[in-house]
Amino acid sequence: MSHVRLVNVTKKFGDVTAVNALNLEIGKGECFSMLGPSGCGKTTTLRMVAGFEDLSEGEIYVGERLISSPKRNYYLPPEDRNFGMVFQAFAVWPHLSVYENVAWPLRIRKLPAAEIEKRAKDALRSTNLLKVADDSPANLSGGGKQRVALARALAINPDVMLLDEPLSSLDPHLREEMRFEIKDLQRKYGFCIIYVTHDQAEAMALSDRILVMKLGVVQQIDTPFDVYNKPANKFVFSFIGLSNFLNVAWQDGRTFAHGGAAALPASLTPPEDMRGRDALALASRPSEIAFVSEDDEGGLRGVVSRKAFLGEIIDYQVKIGEQEVRVQKGRRDPGPELGEACRLRFLRPFWYAGKE
Repeated sequence: MSHVRLVNVTKKFGDVTAVNALNLEIGKGECFSMLGPSGCGKTTTLRMVAGFEDLSEGEIYVGERLISSPKRNYYLPPEDRNFGMVFQAFAVWPHLSVYENVAWPLRIRKLPAAEIEKRAKDALRSTNLLKVADDSPANLSGGGKQRVALARALAINPDVMLLDEPLSSLDPHLREEMRFEIKDLQRKYGFCIIYVTHDQAEAMALSDRILVMKLGVVQQIDTPFDVYNKPANKFVFSFIGLSNFLNVAWQDGRTFAHGGAAALPASLTPPEDMRGRDALALASRPSEIAFVSEDDEGGLRGVVSRKAFLGEIIDYQVKIGEQEVRVQKGRRDPGPELGEACRLRFLRPFWYAGKE
């Protein structure tokens, strides 16, 4: 059963439609991420759920409870929605101790002192902050400050936890560590998370499902595995993970790369329903291209124009005609040298209209 439900939710700013007729159901206990480039509408959607933005059209429910509906002239204020919120900025009060930062929202709700103490200490314990409860947040690292914000949101026992780019201000090591802490907290407390990010790794690591948006329109809603392996369209393929697009044309029963005189091998033949198009894009992941021997007829000829050592992987740029594709192989895997001719086999090609 859905816990958070958006029905035809639309948000307009003047003539600009930031979110267009969004229909969405998020289950109780689910971690649901909204992913997309800047300006795609993901933060606007989160702010409408939180109550910080009015809807232009549509309705939002939590369980059976209506919280926003322009046509019914109904709007539940943010403070009455029982949502936890963690922002990109740490948003902690430096003049209050760590404990008081967490306890303050409970004091605003005029809860009994004993309950305030219990909830605040439980939240601090869950975020490994109990030992620094009396310290100033100013003495904590970025990760520590964000834990304070998480603990403050946890203390109110939220129905839904809303996180807006909460880790983007942290360094990569802390960001990875905090991902798993957030997921552990969700499993422990069982609340629903709506997580906004432009970081694909965060979304893939945390999410039960991912929504990919572009210009206010949903492109795909699916599990991380299926968003990566079964992208709904060219945009999703390009946005999730590393991608190559080789522009090709279908002529006289064969496929030619733009800028190349030789036809592509038979293994790179587009699906029958796409062969009548003027322009096509052969899409591939850099990790799903193999170097093969010169006598492999299924291989596509190219020349290595760049080779970079990136630790566990070697990153190649291979020129094919006037275009280039990226190939990534393990550092122990054999591969050509800079300037050498090579053959590439595309292990899992995707085909899209070239002008999508």
